[in-house]
Amino acid sequence: MKILFYDTKKYDKESFDKALAEFPDITIDYCEADLSLTTAALSKGYDAVCAFVSSDVSEEVVEKLAACKIKLILMRCAGFNNVDLAATQKYGMTVMRVPGYSPEAVAEHAMMLALAVNRHVHKSYIKVRENNFSLQGLTGINFYGKTAGIVGTGKIGAAMCKICQGFGMKVIAYDMYPNKSLDFVEYTDLETVLKSSDLISLHCPLTKDTYHMISEYTISKMKDNVILVNTSRGALINTEDLIAGIRARKFFGVGLDVYEEETNNVFENREEDFMESSITSRLLSFPNVIVTSHQGFLTEEALLAISQTTLQNAMDFVENDFNEANLVKP
Repeated sequence: MKILFYDTKKYDKESFDKALAEFPDITIDYCEADLSLTTAALSKGYDAVCAFVSSDVSEEVVEKLAACKIKLILMRCAGFNNVDLAATQKYGMTVMRVPGYSPEAVAEHAMMLALAVNRHVHKSYIKVRENNFSLQGLTGINFYGKTAGIVGTGKIGAAMCKICQGFGMKVIAYDMYPNKSLDFVEYTDLETVLKSSDLISLHCPLTKDTYHMISEYTISKMKDNVILVNTSRGALINTEDLIAGIRARKFFGVGLDVYEEETNNVFENREEDFMESSITSRLLSFPNVIVTSHQGFLTEEALLAISQTTLQNAMDFVENDFNEANLVKP
């Protein structure tokens, strides 16, 4: 099988090249450009393409891939909301993903964001580098004894629940399908989670039902001085409403590894560019907000797991022996 790998970064190539040793029947050509309407034609002569969470897999792109006789789209990520599944079904394409690579990697990043905004690490780091050792503006709160509200308790959310329990927090959660293995978690409705939690961490997929689940209404239900963390999907939060809540001093801190306007920024060096979105600039202007580079997944262990699962998905397609959990269906 020949795979064209879009949006290649150095760490992608290193991890996939290492994993390829176990898959001698697969060859990969790496492309720096991301999958788009312009670059889809590059896939001619390949059996499959490998795309990521920021790739354009819209109907128009899928149509071009189909014209190049691509039958398999390998998503090297868990999310697939950027894939037009109706179009892939129309053109007889199979879409496979990596539903679980290292849930602990993302959960640990979520807790890092929570701790960093709580203890103002971003501010103290800059102050000390400028020989300012004042503690003014650096007061945080203890997580011990507080309530953590976890929205979504799949593999990543479950890992976050365990981390919060380890901090001595009471853990409550909202999920349509409670995880029975989390016997220390109190499941309740979303409104109760919002009203009761000192830390709210989002770990659910982006669907029609979860789009903008954090909005003016749900923010109004939260405790004052709550810490909000999102390492899942940016569009779970209505950014304009979030900014209004920050300005109203509703939040003690906000940690975002994802945000609605991230598409043109994800994994790119834009040091010499102007930000097209004033919304992103406004988020970055608040002293109690930390935004990271959609890097929750970025550990050596997670990258290797992503590589191995993606390549195994390719072999499963060849052998027509699918892991149903990895198969994306409309």
